[in-house]
Amino acid sequence: MAISADASKSSLRASESRGWGERKPIAFDPEYSVGARNAVNVCLRVRPEEKVCVITDAITLEIAAAIVSEIDSLGSPYNVWVLEDWAERPLKDLPGEILADLETSQVSIFAVQAQRNELHSRMQMTDVVNRRKIRHAHMVNINRQIMLEGMRADFQKVDRLSAKVVAMVRKAQRVRAKTAAGTDLTADLNHNYKWLKTSGIITPEKWGNLPGGEIFTTPGEVNGTFVIDGVVGDYLCAKFGNLRQNPLTVRMKNNRLTEAHSENRELEEDFWKYTHTDENSDRVGEFAIGTNIELKEIIGQILQDEKYPGVHIAFGNPYGAHTGAEWDSSTHIDVVGRKFNIWVDDQQIMQDGKFLVEA
Repeated sequence: MAISADASKSSLRASESRGWGERKPIAFDPEYSVGARNAVNVCLRVRPEEKVCVITDAITLEIAAAIVSEIDSLGSPYNVWVLEDWAERPLKDLPGEILADLETSQVSIFAVQAQRNELHSRMQMTDVVNRRKIRHAHMVNINRQIMLEGMRADFQKVDRLSAKVVAMVRKAQRVRAKTAAGTDLTADLNHNYKWLKTSGIITPEKWGNLPGGEIFTTPGEVNGTFVIDGVVGDYLCAKFGNLRQNPLTVRMKNNRLTEAHSENRELEEDFWKYTHTDENSDRVGEFAIGTNIELKEIIGQILQDEKYPGVHIAFGNPYGAHTGAEWDSSTHIDVVGRKFNIWVDDQQIMQDGKFLVEA
């Protein structure tokens, strides 16, 4: 299927390499090139001899084309997979042809828009990524704004800050977080669980979201209140967007969700249903600190907003293959707040959303 471009689009076109299969070259806005170059050359450090698997969808084709153009300029072999060409959405499973291509790739990029109930297919993909130790960029819900903001970050600078903060928390017993909006929670840490640094510099040891900028672990136990005045994740993000005006307040005891309240009853009900999908969907599986100091505001997009400086947590899947957590869940939903004060043991490292640690 050919994709036409209007007059405002660049005349630049992705290569007619076999990588695009039967599709014709795709026009893309040259404004995407800076973020695409960051992804390919800085974050993934693709080499000419490495094979790249690019997975995208019909909505995200233009962004994928910008990324492929950078891969093409390196001379690296690649294949582009447009999900709608291979299966109906929402996906029940990731098509076997794509899984097979992943098996022979050293680098992969997943740039798509999330649909409801597709987490299983993404887990099938990351199972291969983890086993094969593929350098993988996870760009779920990537859009124009993120390409022009978060993807233009100085990821080397973000990595330096992330390294400092992760070194502190790895030695700590607990992290406390508070906000003026009412968040007051404590995460007691389990030293049997690893802290991961996903700063945007992606290694074979851990795939990463792009844009990057966070450190995370599976907590030992989280207790307290979290006022979610930023965003919630998965498909609920697109549905409810920025929660500044209608926050969701959740309470946790012994690492389990016990309450969820919002004036937006639909948000409250959808979130409660999501976090009760299986026996561990209500369990705090991730405790994270966003470290992308070049982000200035919550924009209502979880892919970027979870990197915003502050604390975010996720209920469900603890990414145990990386953290060492021995339990599992079929769901994973992040929640993000604003303007945190954070203490690592007794040392304050953030005040009103600003790091007190230098990059």
